[in-house]
Amino acid sequence: MFFKKLLVLGLVTCSFTMYAQDYFPANAGVKSKNENYTVFTNATIHSTPTETIKKGTLVVQNGRVVSVGKSSKYPANAVVVDLDGKHIYPSFVDIYTNFGIAKPKRAGGSGRASQYDNSREGGYWNDHILSEQNGYDDFEYDKKKATEYINAGFGVVATLQHDGIARGTGALIALNNYGNTANRVMEERLAQYFSFDKSVTSRQAYPSSKMGATALLRQVQHDLDWYEKGNVDTKDMSLEALTRNKTLPQFFEGDGLYDDLRIDKLGDQFGIDYVIVAGGDEYKRIGEVQAMNRKMILPLKFPDAYDMEDPYAAEYVALSDMKHWNQAPTNPKALQDAGVTFALTTFKHKSPKDFKKHLMKAITYGLSKERALEALTTIPAQMVGKSGEIGVLKNGAWANFMITSGEVFEKDTKLFEHWIQGNKNVVKDMTTVNIDGNYAINLNGATYNLEVKNSTEKAKATLKKGGEEVKSEFAYKQDWATVTFKEAEGKFIRLVARADANGLNGKAILADGTEKNFTSRKTALEESEGKDDKKGGEKALDVMPLTYPNMAFGYETRPKQQDILITNATVWTNEAEGILKNADVLIKDGKISAVGKNLSARGAMVVDGTGKHVTSGIIDEHSHIAAFAINESGHNSTAEVRMSDVVNPDDSDIYRNLAGGVTAIQLLHGSANPIGGQSAVMKLKWGAPIDEMVIKDKKFIKFALGENVKQANWNSYSRFPQTRMGVEQVFVDYFTRGKEYEAKKNSGQPYRVDEEMETIVDILNMERLISCHSYVQSEINMTMKVAEQFGFNVNTFTHILEGYKVADKMAEHGVGGSTFSDWWAYKYEVNDAIPYNAAIMHRAGVTVAINSDDGEMSRRLNQEAAKIYKYGGIEEEDAWKMVTLNPAKLLHMDDRAGSLKPGKDGDVVIWSDHPLSIKARAEKTIIEGKVFFDIEKDKELRATVQKEKAQLTAMMLAEKNKGLKTQPARKKEKQRMHCDTEQTIY
Repeated sequence: MFFKKLLVLGLVTCSFTMYAQDYFPANAGVKSKNENYTVFTNATIHSTPTETIKKGTLVVQNGRVVSVGKSSKYPANAVVVDLDGKHIYPSFVDIYTNFGIAKPKRAGGSGRASQYDNSREGGYWNDHILSEQNGYDDFEYDKKKATEYINAGFGVVATLQHDGIARGTGALIALNNYGNTANRVMEERLAQYFSFDKSVTSRQAYPSSKMGATALLRQVQHDLDWYEKGNVDTKDMSLEALTRNKTLPQFFEGDGLYDDLRIDKLGDQFGIDYVIVAGGDEYKRIGEVQAMNRKMILPLKFPDAYDMEDPYAAEYVALSDMKHWNQAPTNPKALQDAGVTFALTTFKHKSPKDFKKHLMKAITYGLSKERALEALTTIPAQMVGKSGEIGVLKNGAWANFMITSGEVFEKDTKLFEHWIQGNKNVVKDMTTVNIDGNYAINLNGATYNLEVKNSTEKAKATLKKGGEEVKSEFAYKQDWATVTFKEAEGKFIRLVARADANGLNGKAILADGTEKNFTSRKTALEESEGKDDKKGGEKALDVMPLTYPNMAFGYETRPKQQDILITNATVWTNEAEGILKNADVLIKDGKISAVGKNLSARGAMVVDGTGKHVTSGIIDEHSHIAAFAINESGHNSTAEVRMSDVVNPDDSDIYRNLAGGVTAIQLLHGSANPIGGQSAVMKLKWGAPIDEMVIKDKKFIKFALGENVKQANWNSYSRFPQTRMGVEQVFVDYFTRGKEYEAKKNSGQPYRVDEEMETIVDILNMERLISCHSYVQSEINMTMKVAEQFGFNVNTFTHILEGYKVADKMAEHGVGGSTFSDWWAYKYEVNDAIPYNAAIMHRAGVTVAINSDDGEMSRRLNQEAAKIYKYGGIEEEDAWKMVTLNPAKLLHMDDRAGSLKPGKDGDVVIWSDHPLSIKARAEKTIIEGKVFFDIEKDKELRATVQKEKAQLTAMMLAEKNKGLKTQPARKKEKQRMHCDTEQTIY
């Protein structure tokens, strides 16, 4: 009865291979099917990562598993393979490859002239949205590459075209070298894929940045919703494909931790369950990764050590890069311990054969073997909706399995055979006897010592006589060993012997032709000193401690809020009280609690301020630090892009700015277009998550005038506007369209959500305020008039180096001026700049701030304010307000920052001297009651940096000494970003 059930199960589960091509005629002979059973007995069967059957039996028929268990009945004519001492594992599954899909050809063309329109018909308006492409259409089975995957343990791969922002679908392929498309292609449309990277097949300029790609993906979702509701008369093949592929698994490739967080926000906004293809540095902020609650695909490619032999070159290597080399192998364990579900992939490796070395390293650094096996079998299968079919050995599953010499993740384990859909691939002959060892052979009164190594791979042997090596030739095949060596000039001895696990038994053919039988018992090889090290990293190195951020000057623990009492200092209140001598400042619960004399607070940290000056934190109204990108230059308006999408919390300029007393900045978009991107107003909380840095209720946007936006500086003639007159028309056009958009939105009629127009409407309603890059008085006048025409005010003219010419008009309009102290003549349109500009605007009633637009100058804004005191003769306090209270007013955050007033945020700087003095140093910079910079702590951190670099250098030198691969020591130049920075270099 059991056999009947077994037979029925075999027939049902194998219906695909048995019946899929029944209608094909047979002209090469009689029409028959091979329905034999293959039975594997006495094996240790790992049917799943958590289930192991010792002395188990696996029954396979027609490419499927029919039965697996302790014992199974099977027909008498079944092929039986005794695997006593061997292990059987499900084949690995890699769900992120480009197997069999060639890279697309890069679009032709060159020069600075950009392509702004799409170059294809019938698809989405942006060429980089390629959701209609199917990886299967470009797929061609590559047997050679398939064999590489098979030999690395992989039986099934998902493959896709790695090109574009929306990349279309991929296919699931069984690596069946003996099959054809009919049985190899397990799914033609497996999943849908996305990235932040543009297609190489088009030169369409937008998006030119990661924030542009993020904005584009948001708009795609809005357009998809509008399209699906039947509001578009024409056919859009890209949106059709997005609709068709909605129910498929959704995969999104990132390039590191901050891409992960970016993808997570996109998924949250639109309710899409993205599986994130990770970057390998998630360990740096594992708590934030854990909070995403997303599944991940994890590439395993750890960086090589740097070549640190040249001390001068070694000095250039950044501590952050050195730490990543040291800590990257802990990334899988960090994700494992955080409870993150992840699959592993060979992605980023040139060849699958390189994968195991990195996998073994991850296991050495704490990834459990069970979790590793899950990440290569059941988890990827579940991610693509194939649980029970692949990645397991269960009844009805595909017969994809490996036969190994031992546990799969032991370093000496051999992969003998790899069966894919019931077809055998011999990787190593499992009948080959391991004869590694030493053999003593006595011939003609002489004793020869034969040492054999690596006999189951490419056998090598060394023959010695009396301790001296004898040149010889050795071969080992099908359990027969042969040795040929020269006894004397012109005289050779040949040995041929049958080999088994105990030794050699054969005969020697001497130089005179006589034969002599010999037997030699095997003795074990001696373990060579340092063998493990030379074989590549079986021992984990000491792992450096994580810091926040994980780089030079990072803190071992994030600063904690505390009550702080600063006593007996000169206090610059920026309020009616003015400058107070010998006064105290109390910060409690992150806020200014009191300013006065003889204050006390139980439990507060007391700082003696004698001889020191205490001020509110400096605020830089125009900054380009702490960003992965500055410009989205792909269109003349990019109001939809957000600087908050590209905040870089690991920028060392944050720490340097804190050392200069800066506590807050406006991170502005650049000046590549008349209407730029949305700003991010931020507190410089070194080591904190991005969401804790960005002040979300402060809504600003960058506009720009002049040479940059009309592209006069790089001879580009393909984008409107090309003149200052054209800039005005851009503004009028967008504001007019914004009015029309708002009217339709408010009418109750259906409308297409347009993120760009939503931003324009916010500007018209003064819910998002303009900071406008400006130089020339005519354009300044024009912009104010356009704003007045549409019923709103410009908030701030930044740079505004001809502000002194129109200060009265600015005051009347109600716009502020955020300028440089004395920059001049760095391009034609600033030739009329004067150092008295700020003072003249101030006296005209304009709220004036001094900004940096420069990551270096921003840490010396106190000295820039001092220049205003010098040029123009205004009061010290008024000069100081230009870097504190006035920028707070321009950013509409003077209710919480800019002065030392009870109830405001505890953003405070303790200076060693008068803050307008070139001698003044920020000794403590405090944000909301947390000390983010301390000059004494800085000294300790400098020593720590040197110590950690020395430790890591020693580790890297040791790696090179072992003969392991290294990479050249390189200097990582610090990129200073400005208004015209087109893209980041890293």
